[in-house]
Amino acid sequence: MKAFKIFISLVILLAISSCVTSKKFNAANSALKKSQDADKNCEEALRSAQAEKDQLANRATNLQAQVDDLKKQLDHASQNTAQVLTTLQDLSVMSGKQAESVKQSLETLSEKDSYIHGLQSAMARKDSLNMELVMNLKGALNDINDKDINIKVEKGVVYIDISDKLLFNSGKYNVTEPAKKVLGKVAKVLNAYPDMDFMVEGHTDNVPIHTDCIQDNWDLSVKRATSVVRILQNTYNIKPERISAAGRSEYIPLASNNDKEGRALNRRTRIIILPQLDQFFKLLVKK
Repeated sequence: MKAFKIFISLVILLAISSCVTSKKFNAANSALKKSQDADKNCEEALRSAQAEKDQLANRATNLQAQVDDLKKQLDHASQNTAQVLTTLQDLSVMSGKQAESVKQSLETLSEKDSYIHGLQSAMARKDSLNMELVMNLKGALNDINDKDINIKVEKGVVYIDISDKLLFNSGKYNVTEPAKKVLGKVAKVLNAYPDMDFMVEGHTDNVPIHTDCIQDNWDLSVKRATSVVRILQNTYNIKPERISAAGRSEYIPLASNNDKEGRALNRRTRIIILPQLDQFFKLLVKK
């Protein structure tokens, strides 16, 4: 009986021991599973952290690249700013020079404009004076045949053409008495303009001439011009320093010498009222 009790006690002890061991095993197994789960979680967390680290590294790399790019842009902008400042300084200097150049140009233009106005004014006065002279000459000679005297203005110069038949006998160079009265009327007008100089030109046709007193048409044209000049000076008191005499022979015809009418037109004495060039020269010297 005692032995049975001992057996029962041992069985109970073994059962208890087995129960205790099973509980420990289960507890240990549970702990192991938890540890394993924790390891898995740690590994996942580690992998997640590594991935996040890689992302941060990539982001940091991108940010560094952006910073480097911004630095380059800043350096480029700084260089451009320096260039712009230099350009502005140059432009400031150029603008100053240009302004001075423009100012000088305007002053020059103003001077030229004043000069041109002066010339235009002088030309206008001359043209007005020429028209007045022409009207006075035509008024003084209105009783003479228009075919024998022609008064005109060409290129600002007054011309008085007097036919040779009104002044001279054929082939002669002495002024006829009736012609002296015509020259007297012209001299009266010319004396009213004492500042005007003039030239007397003799013109002939192309018919050759040779006499004891006249060598050729050159000689005849000169002698006729000087004959008129002497009458204007000696008879009508025109100052000799105002007069010039010239012979043009047959070489500046008004018409063809192939017919009688043309030759008659070419035989003439021309009085040219000379432009007062000294007034224009004075204007030019001033500038």
